[in-house]
Amino acid sequence: MTAQRSTSRDLALIAIFAGVMAALGLVPAIYLPLTPVPITAQSFGVMLTGAILGGRRAAASMTLFLGLVAIGLPLLAGGRGTIGVFAGPSVGFLLGWIVVAWLIGVLTARAGAPYRLPAGIGINLLGGVIVLYAFGIVGMLLRTQMTVPAAVLANAPYIPGDIVKAVLAAVIAKGVHTAYPGLLRVRRPARARA
Repeated sequence: MTAQRSTSRDLALIAIFAGVMAALGLVPAIYLPLTPVPITAQSFGVMLTGAILGGRRAAASMTLFLGLVAIGLPLLAGGRGTIGVFAGPSVGFLLGWIVVAWLIGVLTARAGAPYRLPAGIGINLLGGVIVLYAFGIVGMLLRTQMTVPAAVLANAPYIPGDIVKAVLAAVIAKGVHTAYPGLLRVRRPARARA
């Protein structure tokens, strides 16, 4: 009975955070002149999902969300959706969402409870900026004629906003973990583990 309740709760959380991603897609995309990839609020959602759900559930939530996009639901910023978006220059960012949500979730779970804001910010910056940009730049290189320096330069304007998103996601995650302490396992002191 406990396993079923846990599975039901997991499925509900996965669906809720896929819905959060869809809601963040309603925020209009902002296109910059030097890059084909828009600024969206959805990268914030990826960080938030990982920081709250943990690795497995966060990856499942992003997979569900991208599956809904692939079958044609217009859930991406700007009302985009269909399998065709995965052939565009933002494919690396989109597929990176699954890995980044998982990575942030795993690292957050390893850090354990109580959720510590400095560690959360660092984890979000690592996953939501460094790793996500690596995926995004590779996707741009595969789908455009850009050189590596041009792709890196094209992504530079996004960094300040994504740093703000990483901090905001950590602040919100801290509030959620404080209100719902069972989402992370409790960290035990090193002596207790030995």
